[in-house]
Amino acid sequence: MSTSHLAVVPVKPLAQAYQAVERLRRQLQTPLAQQPYHYWAAFPWPSPFQHLAQQLGLTLFEQLLLLLGVGMELDLQMAQLYGQILGYERPSSPTFALALALFPQADWQALTTHSPLLRWQLLELAPHPTLVQAPLKLQPRILAVLLGSVEHNSDLTPWVQPVPSMPHPSELAPFYQPLVQAAIQSWDVTPAQVGPLLQRPMLQLCGGDALVKTRLGGAIGQACGGELWRWSAPTFPTNPTELAQVQQRWQCEALLNNHILLIECDRLSSLEQQAALTQFVEGLETPVILSSREPQHFEYRRSQVFEVKPLPYDQKHQLWQQYLGERAAQFKGALDPLIAQFNLNSSQIRAVCAAVSPGTDDLPGQLWNLCRQQSRSRLEQRAQRLHCRATWADLVLPSREQQVLEAVTMQVRQRAKVYQDWGFAEKGDRGLGLAVLFAGASGTGKTMAAEVLANELRLDLYRIDLSAVVSKYIGETEKNLAQIFDAAETGGVVLLFDEADALFGKRTEVKDSHDRHANIEVSYLLQRMEAFRGLAILTTNLKDSLDQAFVRRLRFIVNFPFPDRAARSRIWQRIFPAKTPTQGLDFELLGNLDVAGGSIRAIALNAAFMAADADEVVMMEHILAAAKLEYQKMGRLLSRPEVAGWLGEEY
Repeated sequence: MSTSHLAVVPVKPLAQAYQAVERLRRQLQTPLAQQPYHYWAAFPWPSPFQHLAQQLGLTLFEQLLLLLGVGMELDLQMAQLYGQILGYERPSSPTFALALALFPQADWQALTTHSPLLRWQLLELAPHPTLVQAPLKLQPRILAVLLGSVEHNSDLTPWVQPVPSMPHPSELAPFYQPLVQAAIQSWDVTPAQVGPLLQRPMLQLCGGDALVKTRLGGAIGQACGGELWRWSAPTFPTNPTELAQVQQRWQCEALLNNHILLIECDRLSSLEQQAALTQFVEGLETPVILSSREPQHFEYRRSQVFEVKPLPYDQKHQLWQQYLGERAAQFKGALDPLIAQFNLNSSQIRAVCAAVSPGTDDLPGQLWNLCRQQSRSRLEQRAQRLHCRATWADLVLPSREQQVLEAVTMQVRQRAKVYQDWGFAEKGDRGLGLAVLFAGASGTGKTMAAEVLANELRLDLYRIDLSAVVSKYIGETEKNLAQIFDAAETGGVVLLFDEADALFGKRTEVKDSHDRHANIEVSYLLQRMEAFRGLAILTTNLKDSLDQAFVRRLRFIVNFPFPDRAARSRIWQRIFPAKTPTQGLDFELLGNLDVAGGSIRAIALNAAFMAADADEVVMMEHILAAAKLEYQKMGRLLSRPEVAGWLGEEY
């Protein structure tokens, strides 16, 4: 254990330490073989010594050993005195032999590996052929504690950090207060109790919102008189020896300062990390709170599991009104859609309300955008956010498919009325999300339709690359999907799963472990789709390959047909921006090109570059040249019917 930097030492504990060393020196200078036991039993110990003895269970003899070490550090004459007592002509460090000569009822157990002195690494035994003559040296961290320092052990800084701003249980939303009270009762803590919470059951806070679980852990810690520190389980040392050393350092620190450890294990990604968590938790005797999505099983550690659910609708409504104050009157019914769409916790709601610009004319609109920003950060590293500019006017679809998309938009907007006011949410938590399948060939407008919906709903659209999600390693695909859905739980996003058939194909008959693993992945996805309360859009080129169990869980299926000639002409009419200079474009003839909307956009863009390079406006000849390039890319040739009547070209 390396040296910690000492904080500014309070005068009183330091003065007490000097007084204790002075008493020790005077007593050792008296001519006697051994001091009587009653003298040391009545010794006026400084308060840090008393606290250390109480927390770590030190005997009187073990406290005296520590006092010898403190005397060596604070009084330059003590080394000479120790040597004289041992019959040396030179100064000496404190040793076990010195303690045997000085103190009654010396206990050999003090130097066993299970004694508090060595178990908590309070003392170091220097190498020596004889155990009783080995110099004893105080660990610098323990010397700092005995002198009154309250600074945290710097050896633990790479792993644990304090959790700031712990709320009192009364400051939590009323919905969570019974959970905190039940957790406190499981630790059997009364307001008057002071001291370590040894051998209490581990508390498991299970749910999707890590921030809420951290705040609950902080409230529990404050109610128990402790300070909450946080450790992310994926950063545990995987070497068992190193992990055991860090565990011992933490336990000592927790006992000295009444710390409570919150272990975040929502994202364990390997068997090694799981094994390290198990070793650490099962060997821990100090209080610990586990934050995880699902309950964890430990064979040798008793635990109490608490499910942390999202705030109910009515309490979120109260929080919005509370934090908005008088400004809530400006909503006039616009608050319900905001609450229904964004699943924010109390801290996020407070942050959004505090960020509102004073004197704004459009409070509902500003709050909506602030809620979108709150929802972005957790998904940025796991999916690609698309900048949605497409509108209904850009979309060319048959009227039936257009009506289905409008129905999707309508259901997202009316969630608050149907689920809350009309009571559908009271029937159960499952199926409150909206899963939609877009089926059609590549380039038929599936992604554009998703952009239109997100733009119309004023939500962010995130595209998930399933090729990066699906893993050949068992369990990895589920973990990747869990991270995506967990990050999207705030509700301010639309999820777009491209090429869904790559994962959601028909479940096969189980013939080997690979089939079983593939079926587990599909089942897990179905489970999360039912629980997800946002809008999830899945695209596929092969609708018939999808599992029927999956299809049954979809609210809507939108077919994107290959555009006919009339539809292609309409796409051509809308493909060029208003600022693009064009001349002589015949959209009826352009509709003869037998390509989907994606290819039409590529041809139009290439034609624009050709015209710009020639310092001309976009004309049919540029589109023809661009079409030849696009067909070449697709491995096709322009047919005579497709270009009949174009510029007199012969094919």
